[in-house]
Amino acid sequence: MKFMTADEARQFAEKWLPAWTGNKPELLASFYSEDAFYLDPGVPAGVQGQAALLAYFKKLLAYNPEWTWTHMEGIPMEDGFLNKWRATIPVGSAMVEIIGVCFVQLNEAGKIRRNEVYFDRAQLLAEIARQKKAVTA
Repeated sequence: MKFMTADEARQFAEKWLPAWTGNKPELLASFYSEDAFYLDPGVPAGVQGQAALLAYFKKLLAYNPEWTWTHMEGIPMEDGFLNKWRATIPVGSAMVEIIGVCFVQLNEAGKIRRNEVYFDRAQLLAEIARQKKAVTA
């Protein structure tokens, strides 16, 4: 069992979070272990293993190629850190900013073995609905 420092968490996040932007699922998946578990509001039961994770990332990043994720704070925890982040997500002509958290646990090789993402999707879903309504009006 190892605890990261806040500085180590920041350094890791500054390398990892940019991989969420630009529709590069293979690059993003390279941060995860072969047996990684990943969960977010889009897959509440989670996905297990790099093949399933890569398939999910391909769909997710293709749909959101221009979003950006920024590290705000890292709170050390067992084998990793709690990552407080800000996401800026283009939705049609609007930009939605969301603050959320995820916990990141690493294996001995420094790859993510567990990543669970939590945030309130209400603002994002409302903007998606508003944009769809504007298109059909």
